[in-house]
Amino acid sequence: MNKLVLNQLAKVFNIGNQSVEALQDINLTLASNELAVIVGPSGCGKSTLLNIVAGLEKSTTGSAVMNGQEICGPGSDRGMVFQSYTLFPWLSVQENVEFGLKIKGVPDRERREIAHHYLELVGLRGFEKTLPKALSGGMKQRVAIARALANKPEMLLMDEPFGALDAQTRLVMQELLLSVWEKERTTILFITHDIDEAILLADNLYVMSRRPGRIRAKIKIDIPRPRDHRSTLSAQFSTIKKDVMEMLWEESQAAAMQK
Repeated sequence: MNKLVLNQLAKVFNIGNQSVEALQDINLTLASNELAVIVGPSGCGKSTLLNIVAGLEKSTTGSAVMNGQEICGPGSDRGMVFQSYTLFPWLSVQENVEFGLKIKGVPDRERREIAHHYLELVGLRGFEKTLPKALSGGMKQRVAIARALANKPEMLLMDEPFGALDAQTRLVMQELLLSVWEKERTTILFITHDIDEAILLADNLYVMSRRPGRIRAKIKIDIPRPRDHRSTLSAQFSTIKKDVMEMLWEESQAAAMQK
């Protein structure tokens, strides 16, 4: 069953007397339980696309449909994890994970059980009472992932969530996300500019063009699962990476010529 269908989606921003076309004729379909990744050059509209799926932006034309219903605004059926750390600094790790559940009126005991489950899942048991200021960047993003999953969304939207992390921590977080996804099978739409990350994570990889952003290519990633850092060393991985790099280089060069 299709979880998400984007049909001829376009987005135009009106800035003063100018119109800026951010997205053009986006067609994309995500199946239930799929982990899809979008990669593209800077400024191609990746985050705008994710914001439309999140219900934070309206498309100018076209449609975004989830579970057969047009997306008209934010909803609890979608969870978001951003690049910036969005934890409440005055709340403990556990309180952050429980926050959305508390808003929903979930009873105390059930909230604690759910929070403990997801903190265990992301490797943060023992840090329940810790404040965010005492956590590393990678640990903060673990909390953010646990908080998003605790609300049982049908789809997780991730906007370059590991972009601010150092290379080693980033790889650890990629493997953590793969492990969590294998267990939970939540549908994920993941945005990145990192080619290795995109190939390592994706069932299907969508390569976007320069602005106005279009889907230039859809690549099915057949690298066997479960995957980890060793998957990046295979000849198959290298071949896919070469193809994606070539496409992104062409788009970046064309974008530079537009300026």
